[in-house]
Amino acid sequence: MQARHPMLMRASERSRRWSDQLAGLRQRVRHPGCIVEGRLARAAGMTLEATGCEAALGARCLIEGQDGGTVQAEVVGFAGDRLFLMPTGGLAGVMPNARVIPTSTVAQVPVGSALLGRVIDGAGNPLDGRGPVLAEARVPLEARPINPLQRRPIAEPLDVGVRVLNALFTAGRGQRLGLFAGSGVGKSSLLAMMTRYTSADVIVVGLIGERGREVKEFVEDNLGAEGLARSVVVATPADCSPLLRLHGAWMATAIAEYFRDQGLQVLLLMDSLTRFAQAQREIGLAIGEPPATRGYPPSVFSRLPQLIERAGTGTHGGGSITAFYTVLAEGDDENDPIVDAARAVLDGHIMLSRDIAEAGIYPPVDPEASISRSMNRICAPQHLRAAQRLREIYAYYQRHRDLITVGAYRAGSDPQLDRAVRLWPRIEAFLRQDMHQAVALATAVAELEALVNSDGAAA
Repeated sequence: MQARHPMLMRASERSRRWSDQLAGLRQRVRHPGCIVEGRLARAAGMTLEATGCEAALGARCLIEGQDGGTVQAEVVGFAGDRLFLMPTGGLAGVMPNARVIPTSTVAQVPVGSALLGRVIDGAGNPLDGRGPVLAEARVPLEARPINPLQRRPIAEPLDVGVRVLNALFTAGRGQRLGLFAGSGVGKSSLLAMMTRYTSADVIVVGLIGERGREVKEFVEDNLGAEGLARSVVVATPADCSPLLRLHGAWMATAIAEYFRDQGLQVLLLMDSLTRFAQAQREIGLAIGEPPATRGYPPSVFSRLPQLIERAGTGTHGGGSITAFYTVLAEGDDENDPIVDAARAVLDGHIMLSRDIAEAGIYPPVDPEASISRSMNRICAPQHLRAAQRLREIYAYYQRHRDLITVGAYRAGSDPQLDRAVRLWPRIEAFLRQDMHQAVALATAVAELEALVNSDGAAA
């Protein structure tokens, strides 16, 4: 009888031991502390299906790779005896029928003052080459919401350093606002201005699903060494898995919550809320959730308010999170489902106009379509009257713009329009601001009142 090769005998023995172990585990009486391993039954796209194991939603599983390493995945759903897993990274080396080992761990967020000045990914790993992050504590990725009756009201204006926002759409500490625009209109540039000039103790930046090159540009050009020293950047570019992109938004919010609970004033900037929604769409569709509105499953529209509502003012005696989220209006459609859903949840929306941008006015904020819902509470009456008057003049001019442009309007036939025409050059100059220039809140309000109280004769 021919002897078997020793390597074949060892492989056969390992396989037999694994089969015996798995059979024993399946026959064991299951209880909460019992970990039952399973097998990878199917891999389609970025979704994995495992059978023979049990794990809770949000729990982590390890999938054995071809080279003996492991791939980490998270349970995102289940159906019958099947678990739906989403990997946090690549799937290279994963084979059919691979071992799936549930763990008792869930995603957590490292927090602490050691995070200031650091750039991390959606898993909390450093991206800046400065060694491991020495966290003081770890908190859940998704914290419990604050009782709305225990939140402090928004009562104090926030200086963001942008003239048009300070004067016409004043934000309050603890407010949540959206920057809405189509692609290439200037959302990121406006966000960069607010990063430089906003008065805050800590800045938390979430770069979710955007171009990878923008991470380095944002850190070096927009934040700089001084800004980075009081900032935490969570970056999950477009080439990250949808789960990691989702975690990046939750992680940035959890870090902002930690600093808010320390009594600090936090500025949370997230670019973009649309990429967060698209990541949830990818996960939802992959596990069989039916599409509802333009391909977005229902879970997207429940996840958006869950994320946004975590920002805002804290309980009495705590700090606040003032949040700005960029929202991409695909095809410049203001009725895009994500635009519409975000606009309904946020405390205000700043609409950026492609027509205004093409006219050379930056930031291209549309005074007619934008609103700050907290402005009436935090601004003086004379400031509110001046802002309303400027919007009226702007709207009146825009309604008659075609007549003025073709020369069909005759001066003297409408005194209100005559005044709007005289003031128009000064209004355009008021709306325009250089990226490297900051305009304080008090200065912006003074310039606004001087503008609307003028008859424009000197313009």
